[in-house]
Amino acid sequence: MKATVLVRPKQGILDPQGQAVESSLRHLGFSVGEARVGRVVELELELADPDEARAQVERMCEQLLANPLIESYEIELDVAASGAIRDAAARDSTT
Repeated sequence: MKATVLVRPKQGILDPQGQAVESSLRHLGFSVGEARVGRVVELELELADPDEARAQVERMCEQLLANPLIESYEIELDVAASGAIRDAAARDSTT
């Protein structure tokens, strides 16, 4: 099973990379309101149960992949038998 994690700065957190991208795009003539720069982590999991896979990826995010103080994350699981399952809500440790 494949898991994709999108990690990005939480709203209100300074994002110098995003600011640089936003400024550069404006200088190139593009109309941009805001740019945020994050990262994508792709994982190949050796699990068949989507619930267990999601629970493990959640723990990975909380312990290593994301800094819960300043970053949020979204998890997408690609289950071959049942198609893609997307967790649309960003996760953070403040809730």
